[in-house]
Formats: sequence, structure tokens, C-alpha cells
Amino acid sequence: MTQLAFLGLGVMGYPMAGHLNKAGHDVTVYNRTIAKSKAWTGANGGSSSLTPAGAAKGAEIVIACVGNDDDLRSVCLGPDGAFSTMTAGSMFIDHTTVSAAVTKELHDVANIAGIAFVDAPVSGGQAGAENGQLSIMCGGAEEHYQRAEKIISVYAKLCRRLGESGAGQLTKMCNQIAIAGLVQGLSEAIHFAQKAGLDGREVVEVISQGAAGSWQMSNRYETMLDDHYEHGFAVDWMRKDLGICLNTANENGASLPVTALVDQFYKDVQKMGGGRWDTSSLLKRLS
Repeated sequence: MTQLAFLGLGVMGYPMAGHLNKAGHDVTVYNRTIAKSKAWTGANGGSSSLTPAGAAKGAEIVIACVGNDDDLRSVCLGPDGAFSTMTAGSMFIDHTTVSAAVTKELHDVANIAGIAFVDAPVSGGQAGAENGQLSIMCGGAEEHYQRAEKIISVYAKLCRRLGESGAGQLTKMCNQIAIAGLVQGLSEAIHFAQKAGLDGREVVEVISQGAAGSWQMSNRYETMLDDHYEHGFAVDWMRKDLGICLNTANENGASLPVTALVDQFYKDVQKMGGGRWDTSSLLKRLS
């Protein structure tokens, strides 16, 4: 049993923390909305704290899964931040998708305090978190990763170190870049099938078994055809992630023309009131 703190009980963090509890670890949770923390402890046991610092006190490993750069800074830094009560030799694992810049900033602060830091963004969505089937991409020192992997494996189907600090976040950017193009292509294919008078379900059932097949196609085509988007990974979060990708590309010289275009398509969806819709809602702007 390991003494753990888990910061952030959103659609991903809530089930991930639950898996750790079921695995026998001693988990203390923190969430900005206190009612969510109370709901989690009511369902899972464990304990909760009103601040990240309180949750992290005495923890061997602190895990975060929050919203963005500012959210991550707020749970790490300052008098109520987790770093204020973490001790030398403890570890911080960050599952948030954030910029490489904030990862470097927090890694450096942690390093000075003798805290191991592993960036470990995830892919697999809410279903992957609930089923313990996430793909997790990590950055950090090899010895830190080996320690983190033992905990992360509780909710991962694949966990891999890609390099030093920041490599996990850069790999997650690759993931989001690939998804953006895939979802737009799938949306156009379904739109074309409908305009051509074909049965969308039959079309996808056939082409999904060939070279066009993808996770997005297999898991989203039915809800897309049903015009159902109140689930999954929100457009607002995808735009946040794609903004990170595009900013990083400006820094490293990568050319991302399709990603930039799809980012603007998601902006159109936001204007339609779809900020909280699943990313597969790109189809709606073609209707």
C-alpha cells in the first residue's frame, strides 16, 4: 500500500483515483468543487482535503489530473499548493495535458526541492479511464519513471517513457494532432455518404474493416449518425490542446496546416454552442 494524493476529480481523475483505491492504496483526494470530493469518498472510501497542500501532506506520491496550465500551477505552487507540503524523496505525477513550458517550470521547482517529477498525459477518454485502459505517455528520468509506472499501471493498458521531462507532453501533442485530422476526415466521409444517399452505418461498417479504420471511426460513428454529442472529450478542451500544439509548432518550426484548419473548425462548433460537445461534433458544422 502506498500513501497517495490525487488532485482533480473530473471525468478522468474521478475513475482513475477510484482504481488506485481499489488496488489497495491509501488515497486522499482534492477537488476544487468540494461536493465532488465528498461524492468520491462516499463511493470509494479514502479521505479528502480542502487544499492540495493538505492532500499532499505525508503522501509518497502525488498525482494531478486537472484542466490546464493555470490549474496545474494552482495545485502545485503557493502556500496551499502540493509542493509546499511534499518532502524530498516524494514524487509528483502529472496526468494533465499542458504546455511543455509549464512542465519544465514545475519540473525545475520540484527538482530543487528533491521531488521527482514525471509528466504523464493520457489518451483513451472517459471510457478508458473508467475501464482502466488508458494509454499513458511519460517524460522524466528513467529511475523516476520506473517508480511511477508501478502506480500508473493500475489504470493503464500501455505506459511508456518517451524521454526526459517534457517528452510525455510532446507525445500527447502528437496524439491530438493525429486525432484532429482523423475526426475531420471521418466527419467528411459520413457527410459525403449522407449526401450520396448511402446508409451511413453500412458504409462505416464496411470501410472500418479496411485501411480507413480507426478508434474514432469504431467508437464514434454511431453517435455521430444519431446526432448525439453529450459525452466524451469536450471541444473546449480539444481547442486548448490544439492551441498548445500550434504554439509549440511555432517554436520548433513544425508545419501543422491541417491541425490549424481543424482548430478553426472547432471554433465554428463553439460558436454553434457546442463547446461541451464531444470532438466528433465536427460533423454538425457540415450539416
